[in-house]
Amino acid sequence: MSTQHPDNARIPFFSDGSIIDGETEIKEAYYVFSHLGCEEQMWDYEGKEVDNFVVKKLLSRYEDFFRRNMLGKDVFITPRLPNPSVEKAEAKILLETLESIPRSFDAARLFYKNTYPIFEVILPMTTSHLELNRVYEYYKRFVAGKANFKFSDGTTIREWIGEFYPEEIRIIPLIEDKKGLLGIKEIIAKFIADKELGYQRVFLARSDPALNYGLVPAVLMNKFALASLYEVEEEHSIEIFPIIGKGSCPFRGNLNPYRARDVMKEYPYVHTFTIQSAFKYDYPEERVREAIESIKGNNKRKYEEELDNAFIELIERYSLRYRACIESIADLINKISRYVPQRRKRKLHIGLFGYSRGIGKKTLPRAIKFCCALYSLGIPPEIIGMDGISIKDLEQVSCVYRKLFVDLSDALRFVNKRNVVRFLPNGKKLLRVVEQAGIEYEVDKEHEMLTSQIVKILGKNNKEVLGEYITKAATIRRFLG
Repeated sequence: MSTQHPDNARIPFFSDGSIIDGETEIKEAYYVFSHLGCEEQMWDYEGKEVDNFVVKKLLSRYEDFFRRNMLGKDVFITPRLPNPSVEKAEAKILLETLESIPRSFDAARLFYKNTYPIFEVILPMTTSHLELNRVYEYYKRFVAGKANFKFSDGTTIREWIGEFYPEEIRIIPLIEDKKGLLGIKEIIAKFIADKELGYQRVFLARSDPALNYGLVPAVLMNKFALASLYEVEEEHSIEIFPIIGKGSCPFRGNLNPYRARDVMKEYPYVHTFTIQSAFKYDYPEERVREAIESIKGNNKRKYEEELDNAFIELIERYSLRYRACIESIADLINKISRYVPQRRKRKLHIGLFGYSRGIGKKTLPRAIKFCCALYSLGIPPEIIGMDGISIKDLEQVSCVYRKLFVDLSDALRFVNKRNVVRFLPNGKKLLRVVEQAGIEYEVDKEHEMLTSQIVKILGKNNKEVLGEYITKAATIRRFLG
């Protein structure tokens, strides 16, 4: 699944500028289908302006390709909606998006005669089956269902406007917080209980759990969630197709063209992996295609991991130390994040315009800018919180999180030890933990030099060049954050 997460350091060749906007996203969808081999494009309505006529534009502009690759059967557009429970200012965008689904069907019917180009939607920040039911029922009753409404003259909306297809849509919950991930079994079991679905897709977040709780807790929570989904599959005789949202930054998943096979081995029960912007645009195109083909050739396997409930207590210890450390440097993170280059035309995520991420009393930027700010200082966020657990704990975690030391090694290539000690209240202890754990890595000297320059610029008045240095460092890493 290709997504629109703006974590790319480099700008794609088809973009007219550094910021990918609505029209360019139409080109992008065609590019990832036709050139990269992705099977699905997330169409993200959450926190950004989006083209509602994506189906019509794709079919009219790229007719030859879509004649050979049917939209809704061979390749897929899957909208991610705002969640009205959280994003009050954008709540009605959910309704507008649901209303556009039958219109997309009409456009595709002229092209294919009979296909549903869009029949699934993603609901982010899901915390309850009730939220899922509201979207499911609203569409069924008030979008497709209004076809049967009669005017005073006895004419139905169906007779006046035409059919409304599909009559039902599938809802994909995106679970993002600790309570939801650890309680996912109840959410999914209650949602599917009164429906004849045949299968259910479930989306597990990876970035926001890491931002909120730290690297190790994020992975362990994903593992617990997958184990619970397998239980639902077995107990309810319904096939579950897990999706996991991973970025190229190790903190956000370490899914890049050179680590794709490692990630698939780490998550054999996952059916769909997200291909975010850095994966697509910061690596050679041929390597990207090869990695995507390897993911497509990977089949979901039976869940076989055994998780010790002692890991729940470890999650608490780790996240407590992580959150305390992040809260202490939140002002610095926010200061640098203002200079992180924008790669997508997004709305603000604070106040009237949406929602913010936060730890304790501190507000933080979104995960990509958060990671970019820390990496720009030479402080890999992957190591923050490690001093909250023992070396023995780390070794036990590595039996479940098998690529833990690979991810830490990849992250530590971009460490600046002087800055770790300077800015983190527990910096010296963190570096001792890294040394005691025996993690092998080689520091990228050019990146280290750039992070030192960034710190110098922060103390001067010429901050206008800060974005340039941040971008140079990101290009070396092959991701913003």
